[in-house]
Amino acid sequence: MTETPARSGGVQSVERVFELLELINDAGGEVTLSELAASTDLPLPTIHRLLRTLVTKGYVRQLPNRRYALGPRLIRLGEGANKQLGALARPQLKQLVDALGETANMAVLDSDMVVYIAQVPSLHSMRMFTEVGRRAHTHDTGVGKAILAQLDDETVRRIVSRAGMPTPTEKSIGSIDDLLADLAVIRERGYSIDDGEQELGVRCFAMAVPNSPTPTAISVSGPVSRVDDHFAKRAVPLLTRAAQTISTELNVTA
Repeated sequence: MTETPARSGGVQSVERVFELLELINDAGGEVTLSELAASTDLPLPTIHRLLRTLVTKGYVRQLPNRRYALGPRLIRLGEGANKQLGALARPQLKQLVDALGETANMAVLDSDMVVYIAQVPSLHSMRMFTEVGRRAHTHDTGVGKAILAQLDDETVRRIVSRAGMPTPTEKSIGSIDDLLADLAVIRERGYSIDDGEQELGVRCFAMAVPNSPTPTAISVSGPVSRVDDHFAKRAVPLLTRAAQTISTELNVTA
C-alpha cells in the first residue's frame, strides 16, 4: 500500500497518528470515538482504523467503557525523551547553580501534572531537593505556574479541574480565579514565583522555556533566607539566558 504524501512533505498516515495521540492527551488522557471525531477533520473510518492499529501496538488502550486512553508503551518513549531533554539542559542548570549557589530544576508538563526531569543540586547543606521523576501539581509549583502561564485560560481550567487544587501550605493558591490572576501577573512579569506555596520556607523562581516541543520550565529554588529580592535581581537575567539557550539547542536538535 502506497502512503499518501502529506502537504508538509511527510507521510500522511504518520501525521494522522500523532494528531490523534495529541488529541487524546489534550483531552486529559482518554476520549470517546465521537469526541475524537468532533475534534478532527479525519473521517470516522480512518480514526477507527488508526486507533485499532495503535491499540494493537500498545500505544493506545480501549477501556471497558469503550473510551480510548493513552497506552503503556508511550511511557517508555516519554521516559527516554525526558532523559534526553534533561541531559541537554543539564549544562545550563549547572551554570545557574555555579552562578547563584541554589538548586536548579527542569520540569515538563505531563498530562495534568508537572514531572521533574533534571536537577543540579546546591552545594549548601540546607537546600531545596526534588527527586527527578517526581510528579507535582501545576498550581503550587514555580515550574508549574510558569508552564500554565504559556497556556490559555480555558486550557488551564481544564488541567486544574482534572488534577484538583490541593493546598499543602497556608500560602498555596486554592481557587481557579486566584490562580488565573496570578498567571496574568506571570505573563506580564515573565517569570513565576513559588513563595512557600509547596513547602513553607522555600522560595522558587521559574521561567518557561520558549518554543519547546512540550511545555517546559526551569527554576532555581532555596530557603527564603537566601532566596530574597536581591537574589531575584541576579537570578531572573540568568534564568532568561538559560531558557533561551535551551530553547535554541532544542530547536537545533529538532
